[in-house]
Amino acid sequence: MNKKILFVTALLSLQFATSQYAEKSKDFQRFNGLFNFLYDDKNDKVYLEVEDLNKEFLYVYSLSSGIGSNDIGLDRGQLGNEQVVFFKKAGGKLLLVQPNMTFRALTDNDLERKSVEQAFAKSILGGFKIEEEKDGKYVIDITDFLMQDAHGVIGRLKQADQGTYSLDKEKSAIDLERTKAFPKNVEFNVALTFKGEPKGGYIRSVTPNPGLVTVAQHHSFIELPDNGYEMREFDTRSGSYPFSYYDYSTPVQEPILKRFITRHRLKKKDPSATQSEAVEPIVYYLDNGTPEPVRSALLDGGRWWNQAFEAAGYKNAFQLKMLPADADPLDVRYNVIQWVHRSTRGWSYGSSITDPRTGEIIKGHVSLGSLRIRQDFLIAQALMNKPFAERDDNYQPMLDLALARIRQLSAHEIGHTLGFAHNYAASTNNRASVMDYPHPQFSVKNDEIDFTNAYATGIGDWDKVMVAYSYSGIPKGQNEKEVLDAILKKAQDDGLRYITDQDARPQGSSHVLAHLWDNGKSVSEELDALLKVRRTAIDNFSIDNIRTGEPNTVLEDVFVPLYLLHRYQTEAVAKVVGGMEYNYAVKGDGQTTVEIVDKAMQQKALQSILKTLDAAEIAIPHEKLSLFPPRAFGYRKTRESLKGKTGVSFDALSAAETVADMTLGLLLHPERASRLVQQKSLDAKNIGLGEVLETVIKNTLGKQHKNDYIEEVQRSIDFRVVYHLMNLARSEDVHPQVNAIANAKLRGLVTKNLGDALSNDYKMEIMRRIDDFYKHPEQFKVVPAPKIPDGSPIGMDCFH
Repeated sequence: MNKKILFVTALLSLQFATSQYAEKSKDFQRFNGLFNFLYDDKNDKVYLEVEDLNKEFLYVYSLSSGIGSNDIGLDRGQLGNEQVVFFKKAGGKLLLVQPNMTFRALTDNDLERKSVEQAFAKSILGGFKIEEEKDGKYVIDITDFLMQDAHGVIGRLKQADQGTYSLDKEKSAIDLERTKAFPKNVEFNVALTFKGEPKGGYIRSVTPNPGLVTVAQHHSFIELPDNGYEMREFDTRSGSYPFSYYDYSTPVQEPILKRFITRHRLKKKDPSATQSEAVEPIVYYLDNGTPEPVRSALLDGGRWWNQAFEAAGYKNAFQLKMLPADADPLDVRYNVIQWVHRSTRGWSYGSSITDPRTGEIIKGHVSLGSLRIRQDFLIAQALMNKPFAERDDNYQPMLDLALARIRQLSAHEIGHTLGFAHNYAASTNNRASVMDYPHPQFSVKNDEIDFTNAYATGIGDWDKVMVAYSYSGIPKGQNEKEVLDAILKKAQDDGLRYITDQDARPQGSSHVLAHLWDNGKSVSEELDALLKVRRTAIDNFSIDNIRTGEPNTVLEDVFVPLYLLHRYQTEAVAKVVGGMEYNYAVKGDGQTTVEIVDKAMQQKALQSILKTLDAAEIAIPHEKLSLFPPRAFGYRKTRESLKGKTGVSFDALSAAETVADMTLGLLLHPERASRLVQQKSLDAKNIGLGEVLETVIKNTLGKQHKNDYIEEVQRSIDFRVVYHLMNLARSEDVHPQVNAIANAKLRGLVTKNLGDALSNDYKMEIMRRIDDFYKHPEQFKVVPAPKIPDGSPIGMDCFH
């Protein structure tokens, strides 16, 4: 009896609540789309109508307005994760369920599918009380769901050590201007305020009140694509990003992990035609807030991709237009290139919204940092010979260089959103890909720097290979795997190389061809050439590298990227020492699997890189030091300034110490040292760690200069050499043989009395430090050199 009374009471309560909702909803603003929803402006609430239970759709959260700090990393237009979800009824509420898409069973056996589904966890993203149920439709209040910190702003601020914050709902509200409904997607925008105790300088530098940080988060409910998309297998040689999942219905003799590529849907109108228009072209839209002349440069560079699609048999299949004024950049219907502002120079990146079921790219979204172009402009300003000697509006050559880089940047980031990874070996193939990181290529003509060939123009040969693999139609009756393999085999026969991030980073990686920001087939020869460019530009550097009326202090800011011009080519050359040559080879393709770089090439690299430890090469000329006075009032040093130990005066010794330490940190990296030991053991003819250390010592501590200033610069370098030897002698991350060799070299410095190059004062000090090292090895830490100014992105980079 009691149960019946409770049931009737609950039913009456639901009917009463429903009638209450029906009455008050008459005044709500209505939006009709993929999901119909209503907005209660009096209470700032959103009510969603759900009709199809258990029907999957895509949910994406993103950041529609950001914080503006590259260091914190919360940018305008930053995409969050996409997830397949569906609504499920449970009692008097609806649950928003995210199924587990990583583990599947693609089979007709329902019980087998359920066994996998039940084996792995799913996630329930929200639970919503049913406000009204009528004619198979459910109305739920999703306001709290929309007003949560889905994008993780609180966590990001804490991770960046900027303070502890919490969401202040009283200061948060639905942003109706960017809340819209369309037949295949609905978009919700919410202004969220986070309150807390600011801790770091980053958040203070970009907010009017760092205790109250307001951003806008965006939520998209999107109709999933139909089943007309054709998945294409991933090949490690293809340059495409992999998309993967586990299929537990796979026969035991086959791999359970399935790998496919991510790509846009693209089909020819006429599959039999050599050249055909697409059924639906891939269209990208440029942020209409992008100013000229950047706008035109981005449009030009982005449109290069159509060259690759034409080579793959399409006509006008890739298009780039301006975003309509009334369009929202986060609307899933638009592939967008956004011009993003930050307080400091930082990364650009290409992101995508993909279908988690298939890897189909639904929306490409590029974020380009607006300050990057200014760094390229600054590099050109430093390299030009007296650009402002006669007039202060002589900026066009510098702007032309910066715009040339922006064109390439546009193509690069769009490439990521088309499904393509970096190719850091492309610079060895005549700049064969926009997916490399290009350093501007300069030359010396008539004692001045020539910018003519600074950046490549147009799409590269490797880019055409990637588009052909990912987007080519497969002729009827032909085997897809054979067609695609033939594309990659031809690229291999043409000498094109593909090596990506995992094998290209400077610290520890060893591939001899894959480097960031490098040039040339021979990185050693290119370093020699770049050092010549650097010397010429430094010799020409003068007060006329700034405009009339600017404080002399600004000269130092202009000079820094010139002084560090060789830093990335040095990284490339260091990787040749103890380096390897290898490919992402597959059985039967005939590629070199792995081999050690020959001794002659390593010795050539070692001789080139030693120039960056030569005081005569890296010291700032004495006559140029008068250009750099103490900082003027209102023009403080920044993170991109050279650091020093002399207070307000410009510290030339520390500048050389900084760049020398950069070289030594690369050349004497513990992993490289261990590789050198191993390669010597495999073939006694190979260069070994002992030979490298002996050569470094001979060319630093064993070197004398007649000029007192240059001699002091060399001694600053010498101390860095000793510290890095100590680091190898003490390191626990190396083979013991490395410790043994480094210790022998350190003790040899003492027993050989450090030779004749050093004065007694320097000999005694070095011996004292070595003695202290052996007395208390457990206390050893490398004495840090002045921190090198920020470098990457030199003019571009990506984040995924």
